[in-house]
Amino acid sequence: MRTPHNESVSSAIADPASSRQADKASGSERRCVLSGETRPRDELIRLAISPTGDVLPDPGAKAPGRGAWILPDRAALETAIAEGHLKRALIRAFKGGPEGIALSYSEQLSQQVADALTRTVLDRLGLELRGGNIVLGSARIEEQARTGRIALLLHASDSSEDGRKKLDQAWRVGSDAEGSGMRGTVLPLDRDALSVALGRENVVHLGVSDVNVGRRAKRGDDPAATASGRVGQAVIRLSRFLGSDPPH
Repeated sequence: MRTPHNESVSSAIADPASSRQADKASGSERRCVLSGETRPRDELIRLAISPTGDVLPDPGAKAPGRGAWILPDRAALETAIAEGHLKRALIRAFKGGPEGIALSYSEQLSQQVADALTRTVLDRLGLELRGGNIVLGSARIEEQARTGRIALLLHASDSSEDGRKKLDQAWRVGSDAEGSGMRGTVLPLDRDALSVALGRENVVHLGVSDVNVGRRAKRGDDPAATASGRVGQAVIRLSRFLGSDPPH
């Protein structure tokens, strides 16, 4: 999620610390096999092994069997591949792989991860659109932002600065954050990618609303309980992997 310098972003994306304590207490943290760091599983990327021994990205953490977890750090992953650290870490994590089958992975694994994380973001946006949680169209976004109904404001990577400024201002007004410098998030995705994913023409800006989710007081600190939290988790993981994480 590439954000221009000196811009702040929505707390739904920028502040994962609010859920970290709950993750630790519930045992949902995982250890990166490369760095040894322990993080909430939603901040990491799972690698899974196929029956034929192929190691593939599993960003939804849904594949059966043992998994290996890595930080969303493309440079670190590519270094580990080049220097052979990844292979050794995976052998340990997967206990050698399926019986009689050697572990293998593509030299393009980092690109496979980037592609998988991108699909996760776009699929999540599509799901939230069908759930009535995505607001499209600059005029509609501006109106709902000014009335406090936009929880997360997102812009395509090729959106104009003037278009962003207008909606950012409306969002600050509706969020009681005038003068704060709070701005929407510039995605690492262009309008073509967003338009295809959402089945709409020329998607340049979009708002995520939590109105259909229920009262904020009932959500607790679980980001997955809100549309903005679900989208935010997917976006920040992709952005961190691409090296465009916003400032916190």
